[in-house]
This record gives sequence, C-alpha cells and structure tokens, in this order.
Amino acid sequence: MTFVARCHYQTCRLIDRILLSQSQQQSLGDRLRCCCYSSSSSLINKARGYSSVNCHRYKTRLIMALNKLSIDKVDLTGKRVLIRVDFNVPMKEGKITNTQRIVAALDTVKYALEKKAKSVVLMSHLGRPDGSKNLKYTMKPVADELKTLLGKDIQFLDDCVGPAVEAACADPAPGTIILLENLRFHVEEEGKGVGPDGAKIKADKDKVTEFRASLRKLGDVYINDAFGTAHRAHSSMMGDGFDIRASGFLLKKELQYFAKALDNPEKPFLAILGGAKVADKIQLINNLLDKVNEMIIGGGMAYTFLKISKNMKIGTSLYDEEGAKIVNELLAKAQKNNVQIHLPVDFVTAEKFAEDAAVGAADVETGIPDGWMGLDVGPKTRELFAEPIKRAKVIVWNGPAGVFEFENFSKGTKSLMDNVVEATKRGATTIIGGGDTATCAAKWKTEDQVSHVSTGGGASLELLEGKVLPGVAALSPA
Repeated sequence: MTFVARCHYQTCRLIDRILLSQSQQQSLGDRLRCCCYSSSSSLINKARGYSSVNCHRYKTRLIMALNKLSIDKVDLTGKRVLIRVDFNVPMKEGKITNTQRIVAALDTVKYALEKKAKSVVLMSHLGRPDGSKNLKYTMKPVADELKTLLGKDIQFLDDCVGPAVEAACADPAPGTIILLENLRFHVEEEGKGVGPDGAKIKADKDKVTEFRASLRKLGDVYINDAFGTAHRAHSSMMGDGFDIRASGFLLKKELQYFAKALDNPEKPFLAILGGAKVADKIQLINNLLDKVNEMIIGGGMAYTFLKISKNMKIGTSLYDEEGAKIVNELLAKAQKNNVQIHLPVDFVTAEKFAEDAAVGAADVETGIPDGWMGLDVGPKTRELFAEPIKRAKVIVWNGPAGVFEFENFSKGTKSLMDNVVEATKRGATTIIGGGDTATCAAKWKTEDQVSHVSTGGGASLELLEGKVLPGVAALSPA
C-alpha cells in the first residue's frame, strides 16, 4: 500500500472512533467511515472493501452534506433557541483583547430575537481548562462584552448543565439572553481531560449521555454557529436529542463558500498551498489534485518538493523527511490529472531564522548555500505566481508563501494577497483558509477585499481534505 493510501486508511480508522452518540453513529456511520476523503489510489478503496463506484457515491454524499438547514428556514417564534457559538476569544489578565469572534455571532443572535424567540441561550468553550473548573477561563468577561455589543442585559449562569441551569432556562421571560459558563469545565464536553494529579482522564460514557441530556433541556431548537469547532465531535456540537438542528449565519456562510470549491467549482480552479511540512498537507494536496486545474506550492514545504523533484540544494531550509517519501507520488498524480504545479524559482534567504537576519538571494539553478535558509520566495516567483491567479475563477488559499511575520520575508505572501484581492475584483471567488492565512488577511486589512475568510483553521483544512466534519454532519438537511 502506498504511503498516501496508508495515511488515508489510518484516518478512516480514527474517524471510526470519534465520540458520537449511538443514534448519530447509525445515521453518520457510512459517511464518517467511508474512504471518500481521497481517491489517491484504488488501494485505499480495496483496503476498506469499497469499489470506485461506491467511493464516488460517498463523495457525492460528502458534497450533499454541506447543504444543511439554516436558522432563517426555522420558525423561532416563542421557541427557546440554544446556540452553540465560538466565543473562544483571546484573553490577557482577565480582559478580552480581540472581540472578533463575539461580533461574528451577533447576526445570528439578533435574528433569533427579531423573530420573537422566547429566549436565546448561548454556549461556548474558552481556552483549555481540560475538564475542570478553572476561573481563569470563565465566560463572565464575555457576558460583559455581549451586554455592551448588544445593548441588552445578559443573564450569566455559573454552570452549563445541571438542575439549576435547567430551571433557569425552563421558562424565561420573552427576549431573555442567557450565557452559560464554559462548556469545557466539564470533562464530558470533549470526552477527555486532565485530572487533579495531572494524569489524562476519559469521560464516563453514561455521564456524557447525562451531560448531553441536560443540554437538550435548555432549548427547543438547536443552532450551531461554531465552525471553528465543527471538526470536533464534542457534546455541544452534536445537538443530541433535538428534532431541529440548524446552522447559524456564520456557519451557513462557511458551508456556502466551501461548497463553491468542493461542488463543481468554476474553472480554472486554483489552489495556493503553503505551510512547513508536506506530511501535514498530504490529504489536502491529494484531495485537491482531484479538483483543481492549477496548484501553487510555496512556504516551507516547497523546499522538500524542489529537493526531490529538481535535486536542488536547499541549505538549512526546512526539509520534511517523511513528506519527501511521497513527493514523487503527488507529482505523478498531478501529471495524470493534468494539474499544473507551480513551484518557486527564486528565493529570499537568511543566515538565521530571525527578523534581523542578513538577507540573501538564491535560485533553483544555483541552490541555497550551506548555512543559509529560504524564508520567502523571490521577485521572479512573485511574477510567476501572479499568472495562474489572473486566470483563476475560483481560488482556495491555505498557507503563506514565506515567513510573513518578518518584514524582510513578507513580500512573497503580500504579493499573493495583492493578486488574490485583484482577482476578487475581477469576479473570482476567493476563499482564504483559517489559521496563518487568515492572520495575513488581518495584518494587511484585506478581510473585506476577498470573497471569504474562514473562521476555522482546523475545520477548513479538514473540509478541504475531503473529511466529513462531525458538527456539520449532525445538522438537519436543508
């Protein structure tokens, strides 16, 4: 079995073990267990006992799985609306330093209130308290910020489950907004945690059931607006017991834009991929090679591709030993699928990994000398990468071209951003994955100049890899 096939087979096995309720395992089992994450090799299908026809059918199901019921299609009048939001905001000394995630959820909250919902109950995690009550991670500062942003009173509860919480949410006054305490104060939310002695612990299955049953009593309708956690099968993400499980506006937007990339995208379709390790992006590259017309590969992993495919000297640049094993396989697949791969041809180099490092230049022919490392692409590469961006109708970008945090090594990524913004103006659909690429958009204030900047780093990556996101799969179909 090829290295790529092994990786996908192992991923399938891991998905099998995601913590889901019995009913959800039955309803999601086929989609979560199937090997449609990639068609890199018929060996993957044989390993799981699926034919290529079955794999195609599962791929179709995956795409259909993005078409979910949304809040604007649900009657909320007089209903208690339980909303899973992502209020995992950065904190410093007990104060919120960036309110973006709170602001992003306001449209969904306001809509529920406008549609005469009896109450809106908000639940979220904050930080990593590892299943115990640590007031460093209390949601109380979020409640105060919500009151300021909404101009309405917020009822803050000091727990998220249990008899007292259930009583407070049972029959609130019309228009009440309730914020629950941190979901991750309970080990039953993630299914695992850390005990008082520092040892890892696993949640008791029966107590997980009780936890989810208590959440079920807090609302009549379940809304999920936490895309950033959609790749986690956590208790609050599954909507156990609710007849109606819909997306909020934030999650709806995420699904709509990723559907444009995953469901018969306009051509030419371009993927721009960066990041340090090829091994970390195997599934992403492999899945997108079945969909895109062209692919730009930059960032640290470009040096692994160039060393293997061009025998280029890369000095002390990042080199991924594990990823190197499958570079030729990925390039062969690209050739078979008529996908044009664009690799850097010149580089901005440094003699150390630091902002004040001495700056040099190199190209593929001469290579990068010993003791030097590539930290960005050079001017010829910036021009080269601009051409496929001009041609593209759909662009998905995940990963910077260089160390954009250092001014001397940011020009390659900034050039990509400028060209993607121009492509958006020309009518292309441009989607920026979360994580570092979203940070780039924030740094250069281009969030409103591209079609979509995803709010979920890990979730967007897994979606592009072809995986089913448990938090999305759990929602009712449209």
